[in-house]
Amino acid sequence: MSSTTRIPKAKIPEEEIAGLLINGEVPEPYAVMWHHRSALLSLGALGAAIATWDQLDPSLKTFAHMAVAAQIGCSWCLDLNYFLAQNEGLDMTKASQVPRWRSSSVFTPLERDVLEYAEAMSESPPRVTDQLVARLLDQLGAAGVVELTAVVGFANLTTRCNTALGVESQEFSKDCPLPLAPRSAPDGNATSA
Repeated sequence: MSSTTRIPKAKIPEEEIAGLLINGEVPEPYAVMWHHRSALLSLGALGAAIATWDQLDPSLKTFAHMAVAAQIGCSWCLDLNYFLAQNEGLDMTKASQVPRWRSSSVFTPLERDVLEYAEAMSESPPRVTDQLVARLLDQLGAAGVVELTAVVGFANLTTRCNTALGVESQEFSKDCPLPLAPRSAPDGNATSA
């Protein structure tokens, strides 16, 4: 699936394409940001560095990014992270339920706190509470909370860039075993975003 982005996709030289492919396709954010290679490379380097951090369980990082994507409305980030969850061997039942985590019974108390934190950080203004951070500190330690905060900050950067540029899902996750649940509103009802 290919969307119409707000900035035309750049023509990427053939010799550069192989290193960019995800599931055999050039990711649309890369094609759009190719117009400003320094910005693309800097964001890519930050994402690669974040992937090496080890103070937080990989599922918590992925679920947090997915929660931000669902809240902001970045179908590309939600789709990609769901696809990556499958490739990383994460619990697909949980991953499929991230967009409706408040009404789903599959998450642990820690996972719920992480998802709540991701959403709280993503609101304008942020609605992070001392109580939530205290619970996370008890469960993750200071380094874990700092890593979670940076992961959610990066997720906000990428999701907001993609939505502003008009980048939409490329349906990387179409072959995942479970469909991705629609996002629930805070009242538990499904939303279209």
